[in-house]
Amino acid sequence: MERRIPWLWIGVAAALLLVPSSVGRLLLDVIGGLTLTLLLLPLLAGGVALIGWQIVRRRLRTCPSCGFTSLGADVCPACGSLFTPGDGPGAAPEPSGPFFWGSGSEREIDARDVTINVDAVDVEAPVSGESGGRGGDGS
Repeated sequence: MERRIPWLWIGVAAALLLVPSSVGRLLLDVIGGLTLTLLLLPLLAGGVALIGWQIVRRRLRTCPSCGFTSLGADVCPACGSLFTPGDGPGAAPEPSGPFFWGSGSEREIDARDVTINVDAVDVEAPVSGESGGRGGDGS
């Protein structure tokens, strides 16, 4: 037995949407809000995930002996050596990547204070002592 199409309910919904009443406007607002929520939910979840990853990344500690990365322990779980006191989760993170804007560490050299010397070399000129080369005669 086939189900009949609910023409009555479709007509009621169409009347609520088309007839200018407060119920129709409320229904349109609810539908619009749900649609906007469904469209923006992936962006919101991505932002929350990015902030969560930054928080977890700040708490990660790398063992100076074996290179194992752990989350907030005082002793390396892999080799048993102590972490250095300056690289703990409470220490200020070193600026790295596009999500940290800072003045940089003291080891970094400001590119404006450095002169780079470049020697220009003519690529087309033959080197002395070389016969032929790219003279255009096919040799």
